[in-house]
This record gives sequence, structure tokens and C-alpha cells, in this order.
Amino acid sequence: VQLVESGGGLVQAGGSLRLSCAASRSIFSSNIMAWYRQAPGKQREFVAHITRSGITTYADSVKGRFTISRDNAKNTMYLQMNSLKPEDTAVYYCNTHPVAFGWGQGTQVTVSS
Repeated sequence: VQLVESGGGLVQAGGSLRLSCAASRSIFSSNIMAWYRQAPGKQREFVAHITRSGITTYADSVKGRFTISRDNAKNTMYLQMNSLKPEDTAVYYCNTHPVAFGWGQGTQVTVSS
């Protein structure tokens, strides 16, 4: 298994969650890493990505609310999600950017109104 997401759960609107992505060293070490999400009935979409040096890019829908980070020593990436909205409900996945590996199982985030 090369990509493992964790940290999802059920939270009320306005709440926070922190997701983690553990990747194999071969994936993590030289790639831009990214978070994606897929809501029910919708296509998977880009959320945010981070270069190895820490330069970040966000989708407009999460800018100012989500923060992506990575720990290169631990081959782990994070997504701090604040001020969550019901429309953030989705399965969240990590992968490289652009996508170059198979998808993990994802982690479910459900935001209740």
C-alpha cells in the first residue's frame, strides 16, 4: 500500500478536522503532493497541493479555510480543515500532482449543517 489517508470523521458546520496522508518514500520524496476529494455523485476534484519546499496552491473553494503541509522526514502530508461547510462533505484522497499513482481508500469527511 503506497498511500494511506486518515483523520476523517463527522463534524458540525464550522468545525475542524486534520487529515493525514502517509506515503511510501518513493512517492513522497521527489513529488508535489496533493489532496483531492470526491463528493457523492460528483467527479473527483483538486483541493490543494504542496511542493517539497513547501510552496502551496489551493482550490478557490477552500482558500483561507484549509492549510496543507508536509513532513518530509516522516513521508507524511496533512490537511488542516477549518470552518468546515456541508459542501466539504466528501471522501478525501491524497496523491501526487499530477496524479501518477493508484488511489488509496480515502478518508470520509462528513459535515453536518
